[in-house]
Amino acid sequence: MKLQHDFYQRGNVVKVAKDLLGKVLYTRIDGVVTGGIIVETEAYSWKERGCHAYGARKTARNSIMFGAGGYSYVYMCYGIHYLFNVVTNREETPEAVLIRALEPIAGVDLMKLRRGTFPNGFHLTSGPGKLTKALGIGRSFNGKSLLDDEIWIEDPGTKLAHNQIVASERIGIDYAGEDARLPWRFSVKGNAWVSK
Repeated sequence: MKLQHDFYQRGNVVKVAKDLLGKVLYTRIDGVVTGGIIVETEAYSWKERGCHAYGARKTARNSIMFGAGGYSYVYMCYGIHYLFNVVTNREETPEAVLIRALEPIAGVDLMKLRRGTFPNGFHLTSGPGKLTKALGIGRSFNGKSLLDDEIWIEDPGTKLAHNQIVASERIGIDYAGEDARLPWRFSVKGNAWVSK
């Protein structure tokens, strides 16, 4: 069952980031479905310096974050990788969750074809740039509704226990100063697909 607006539009981005673990992210491109279980996330809020919308500063790039939750925020990182984020909270409260890693479950052969050569099987979707390439997510996915049939997230009905969730610091945001140390990166304990 697809997650609905009420899931995304809750007021606590950290809770949404934790609750996305174990859910399944899918894309349908040219009629072919690919997808995987979300095993790693990072929360971002306008109140902290790691966020593109820190201080509620709106730009052309981050404008989708200022809409209501339930849409995709896709941007290019380092001029190489597209990263996929889930917009959360209500309109004009810019918050999002970066999806960092998936455990692939659907359309794996196509995902491998899209990724090309990589060191081992776990490198298929064990990072935010890897999973977008595997799922065919590019810039055109920015602003798409997560309730449509091109990209969406489903609840398979499994619930992770608190002791199955690992909280740690987010990665690659040293520019955020002390906010970089917030324990807002969440992963499924012991899962081989979590990014290294």
